[in-house]
Amino acid sequence: MNWGSLDAFLGMGGYAVYVWGSYVASAVAIAAEVILLRRRHRTLQAQIGRSSRNPESLT
Repeated sequence: MNWGSLDAFLGMGGYAVYVWGSYVASAVAIAAEVILLRRRHRTLQAQIGRSSRNPESLT
């Protein structure tokens, strides 16, 4: 596709809401996934640290 200006590119031929909305939704989903993975990683590291200090607390 060939756009004559930045405004035409951002407008996406009248479909800007759908195009940019899908980009935003994807970015939010990826960011949430990264945040949740980091949180889970820290939680698991803390559990491993506690269990290595006290092997009976493997709950």
